[in-house]
Amino acid sequence: MQPWLWLVFSVKLAALWSSSALLQTPKSLTLLTNRSAKVFCEAKSLPKTTLIHWLRQRRGPAKERRFEFLASWNPSKGTSVYGEGVKKEDMIMSSDISRYILELKSVKLEDSGTYFCMMIGSPNLIFGIGTELNVVEAFPTIAPTTKKTILKKKQCPSPNPKAQKGPTCGLITLSLLVASMLVLLVSLSVAIHFHCQRRKARIRFMKQFHK
Repeated sequence: MQPWLWLVFSVKLAALWSSSALLQTPKSLTLLTNRSAKVFCEAKSLPKTTLIHWLRQRRGPAKERRFEFLASWNPSKGTSVYGEGVKKEDMIMSSDISRYILELKSVKLEDSGTYFCMMIGSPNLIFGIGTELNVVEAFPTIAPTTKKTILKKKQCPSPNPKAQKGPTCGLITLSLLVASMLVLLVSLSVAIHFHCQRRKARIRFMKQFHK
């Protein structure tokens, strides 16, 4: 059996036999080109000195989805072994107290695919759930939604109840007009009265002069 067929068979078998021994995060990543990506794999029930392997499944038709061996990390010795065609400066492996870390430097479009961490258990191979990496040149832009402008009808201001307590404008104008007419009539009557009084006084004076 060819090596890549053995890897495919192993991964399919691991998918059927689910194990909580490896917790792989994140589930997916979308990054721009030339950015860095980190994949974490936590071993819960296995010794921290266990050798870990990293695999990648590229995108494409089902017949071409072969698993590529990328690298292996030995946490007890702090050494790594890289697969064929893998550059050391593009892929860095490390580990801390509870996690194994795979860091991809300056990712390219061809780095897109699903990355798996794998350990050789006893007797089964143990795989993580996989991390799907999407590398894009630009994030899709969302066209802004156009809002329809709704013309609001101008509403006449509601009358103020407090202002309506006093006389309205029409009543005030009418009252001023009536008052002006009364003042005019009074002035006219006063003028007529003085005119009559003056005429009477003149007549008396004339009578006394002719005596």
